[in-house]
Amino acid sequence: MYDEHTIGVVIPAYNEEGLVGDVVRDVPTYVDRIYAIDDRSTDGTRAEITDAAERDATNWSTEDGFGGGSSRYRLDGSATLSRSGAGQTRFDAQFENRVETVEQIGRVVSIRHAENRGAGGAIKTGYLAALVDDIDVVATIDGDGQMDPTYLDRFLDPIVDGPAEYTKGSRFMNTSYREEMPPFRAFGNVLLTLLTKVASGYWRMTDPQNGYTAISNRALREIDVGDLFEYYGYCNSVLVRLNASDLPIADVDIPALYGDEDSNIEYATYVRKVSLMLLENFLWRLKTKQVDRGFYPTSVLYVVGAASIAFGALRAIQTRILSDDRSVSSAMRSAVVFATVGLLSVLSAILSEWFESRSLESKIEFE
Repeated sequence: MYDEHTIGVVIPAYNEEGLVGDVVRDVPTYVDRIYAIDDRSTDGTRAEITDAAERDATNWSTEDGFGGGSSRYRLDGSATLSRSGAGQTRFDAQFENRVETVEQIGRVVSIRHAENRGAGGAIKTGYLAALVDDIDVVATIDGDGQMDPTYLDRFLDPIVDGPAEYTKGSRFMNTSYREEMPPFRAFGNVLLTLLTKVASGYWRMTDPQNGYTAISNRALREIDVGDLFEYYGYCNSVLVRLNASDLPIADVDIPALYGDEDSNIEYATYVRKVSLMLLENFLWRLKTKQVDRGFYPTSVLYVVGAASIAFGALRAIQTRILSDDRSVSSAMRSAVVFATVGLLSVLSAILSEWFESRSLESKIEFE
């Protein structure tokens, strides 16, 4: 346990032989559960997780409360209900439908997917398992060795002590960390950061693709884990759902380790899927806030802005069709007016969300 809170760590892994074992073994001893998710790997990932779990079990003390027990998702397929009662059975069913095998060795719960689900799908499975166990705080650490588990306390403190319900790593708060990022990653990160700011409404956060995170039990229940995006953009999707529930987040100053591991990302597919997901999530968030609050001015400003810009664009196209100079001049003037009104409306919406998000965002910096 950590400051009287049970802690779980989700480690997604797909073909991470030679890397994932070290990650499992390096997880701090105060962590009660390690959910190692094998996403149908075709190499020795599963065997390496088992070996690491056995070694970890010999060194890990189980004298401390929760850690000495077994996972509530028992190996015979049944589950013990927690304080959440009927709602918990939903998590049980969702979890069971996703997995082929579950094996617990010490504090490590080794889970193998019934089918490959991608990085987001593996995180979702880990979250569901943690909800079944009713873990207080759940962290995510990738199985490729790029995230140092010894930094985990940086992510837990803002949740355990306040003010955050969700913490995420950021490599952009420190100049030296930014310089270590390969140029092609830095460019893509900056672009997706801007898109995620718009989609999520968190205008101060950076590095939304960072998979080193921690989330409270309360936040997990708020964001509807079962409906999370299952591709690489799952981190961005989580941010959108957190903002829709007005939950506070914190960026944590953290370095990243870049090794020789091969990326499984197909970038053409990644850009298409994540961009579409962000657009859908943006519209969903505005609709959700409009319904929950009865009236959400920002939604109106975005709609007016988009409609005005679209109409201005149509009027500009008309100038290419019209032959009469007077008609062309009139169409151009109206195009400029509508485009200006649209841009001002969108900027007003962004400014409104920027001010609103101030109370929901914080940054945790270290020397």
